[in-house]
Amino acid sequence: MKTTLTLFLLLAQLFAFSQSSLTEAKASHFAKLSLKCIPQEYPNKPGEVVGSARDIKPVREYRPAFYGCFDWHSSVHGHWMLVKLLKEFPDMPEAGQIKTALNNNLTPENILMEVEFFKDSNNKTFERTYGWAWLLKLADELHTWDNPNARQWESALQPLTDLLCQYYLDFLPKLVYPIRVGEHSNTAFGLSFALDYARATQNKPLEAMIVSRARDFYINDQNCPESWEPSGYDFLSPCLIEADLMARVLPDEEFLEWINAFLPGLNTGTLKIMNETAKVGDRSDGKLVHLDGLNFSRAWCLKHLANKPGMNHEILLTAAQKHLDAALPNVADGDYAGEHWLATFAVMAVTME
Repeated sequence: MKTTLTLFLLLAQLFAFSQSSLTEAKASHFAKLSLKCIPQEYPNKPGEVVGSARDIKPVREYRPAFYGCFDWHSSVHGHWMLVKLLKEFPDMPEAGQIKTALNNNLTPENILMEVEFFKDSNNKTFERTYGWAWLLKLADELHTWDNPNARQWESALQPLTDLLCQYYLDFLPKLVYPIRVGEHSNTAFGLSFALDYARATQNKPLEAMIVSRARDFYINDQNCPESWEPSGYDFLSPCLIEADLMARVLPDEEFLEWINAFLPGLNTGTLKIMNETAKVGDRSDGKLVHLDGLNFSRAWCLKHLANKPGMNHEILLTAAQKHLDAALPNVADGDYAGEHWLATFAVMAVTME
């Protein structure tokens, strides 16, 4: 009887997580994972360049806002997820804990210390541009939320937001070639969230720079080699993340012409990256577990593309759901290798419009 009950509960959980809508119960589950990791300092992969012996100290002492969740970018997007969930479900059971965590970390004093770290001559390229993009996604989420707490946190974050916007403006004219890998340094991903922020805040110089450079990098691309995907450590699809960016950049008619040349077969549902979900060999391996994230990021790209005029809405959403179904059951308490970041990708995929 006990075995039967356990199996029933497991099947019920898997069925619940196979659905694509975000419920308060799922939001609570995801929130718990981030609330666990953002104050967890170790294990930690700092990632900075150490200029001298005096720079060797606990991460919390020089990056006091985003010190947890194994690495800086995961901490940042963990904060984004908490804001997103609180925004969607203001009365969720974890609301008080979320507000306390954000109040503790997103303070003017903490953010100014983060700014000083980024201004250090050895670390001006730190988290370029993956972490930068997630910081602007956090700022975007706060800016578009009509809430007193959001105004407080957005104001505290603003010095770092402004600095990274300037870093984008300084860096992008120097980048001769885009980076097309399926990991952190992918240029298209780094531009997509930054463009959303620029438009939400009417940052015209940043918007113009991103649109111009995206055209420079990608406008002539054709026949993306989707058969090469995925690489072993991908959490982004180089083909779909580029398409996701250009859907933001190009007017509808121009985009439709571009996407039909870049990914022929997308609208007919014949692409490998639509029909074959990524498989993970070992979820305790921090690099191999990236492929769970790939399923989520493919899903959010496909959902975003489905809403563009002229795209086959039903086929793209079906492919997105297939990837969500493959990945959602894996976002659970388990090994920290995936636990510290996958919930964010799940929330992005489930809530993408």
